[in-house]
Amino acid sequence: MTALDRARCRLRAHPLALDAVLAAGVLVCMVVGSFVDPRGDNGVTWGVRRPDALSLVLMAFGAAALVLRRRAPRSVLAVTGTVSLVECVTGAPRAPVAMSAVVALYTVAAATDRPTTWRLGLTTMTVLTGAAMLAGPLPWYAQENLAIFAWTGMAAAGGDAVRSRRAFVHAIRERAERAERTREEEARRRVAEERLRIARDLHDVVAHHIALVNVQAGVAAHVMDKRPDQAKEALAHVREASRSALNELRATVGLLRQSGDPEAPTEPAPGLTRLEELAGTFRSAGLHVEIARADHGTTLPAAVDLAAFRVVQEALTNVQKHAGVQARAEVSVVRVGPNVEVTVLDDGAGDQDGLDGGPEAGGGHGLLGMRERVTALGGTLTTGPRYGGGFRVHAILPVKTSTRAPGDAA
Repeated sequence: MTALDRARCRLRAHPLALDAVLAAGVLVCMVVGSFVDPRGDNGVTWGVRRPDALSLVLMAFGAAALVLRRRAPRSVLAVTGTVSLVECVTGAPRAPVAMSAVVALYTVAAATDRPTTWRLGLTTMTVLTGAAMLAGPLPWYAQENLAIFAWTGMAAAGGDAVRSRRAFVHAIRERAERAERTREEEARRRVAEERLRIARDLHDVVAHHIALVNVQAGVAAHVMDKRPDQAKEALAHVREASRSALNELRATVGLLRQSGDPEAPTEPAPGLTRLEELAGTFRSAGLHVEIARADHGTTLPAAVDLAAFRVVQEALTNVQKHAGVQARAEVSVVRVGPNVEVTVLDDGAGDQDGLDGGPEAGGGHGLLGMRERVTALGGTLTTGPRYGGGFRVHAILPVKTSTRAPGDAA
């Protein structure tokens, strides 16, 4: 952006200052024009004259009124028209006070509608031109009188043209925005319809093949002992139906993927079986981590196993970031009745108090994400500073659970 563009933006942001600058410019032009005499002693020559004190006062009043031209355009036109009328009747030699009325008439034409422009424009042209021709000190056919008629007419026409262009541009912009909104709504509607169609296809595919698998598995179980050949044939049908279901399911779900989505991971999701490996990565980074487990023999659902692993991972990451270089962390996984409890303690001197308050308190989104993950599985997560220093993260996860939305009631 150039310096001129920046200055234009500042002036548009402060319209009163812009009007004050315009009024000052008009005043300078009127004062300079009042000292110029286009008719010298020897024909059409340029000379210098001294304006009357009344003309200078009228010019000052007319220019001062232009400061408020945006706030009260009709009142400003009335004031500038009055001082111009007085100058047309009394000025000898005449000063260009009508310049302020020309600017005010342009503002009225640009800010109002066309009927108002015609009405006020014709009134201003008629009154000023008629007063200058009939009551002024110059002959009625003088060029100054015709100039008043021409300038007021051009001001009204120019202001009306600017107003029409603004309305045209606004209508085009509004039509484009409306078309954009309509296009987005149509796209969302088509996406919703396509997703509904895919969901129906997915339901048909899964329901058909799972029903077939169920029937064939029942047949195989029934004839396994007496007719093993028929059982093998039924199991072959089960295998073929499951393979077909997987292929159709993969093809259908693939339609929902975006072109830029990353490929699905081929390795299994991490769990507590990789806890020692996780601790080793933090130990190699300089953090002393100790692990104690009392959950041997417990088989966790995949979602619970993954949530417990992520809790430990995020908690140790926070220890490494905020607890200080000399901090020590302790991780314990204990089976207590129907739940498994995961606890991460540290004795760091760093400031982790803000983490418990979430992003608003100065921490990141890690603990907030852990809490949502644990709550979705029906568990609870508590975090906070320890007495004597350090931080504590404690998660209670049910061994047998059904996932639900975080906002649902338990």
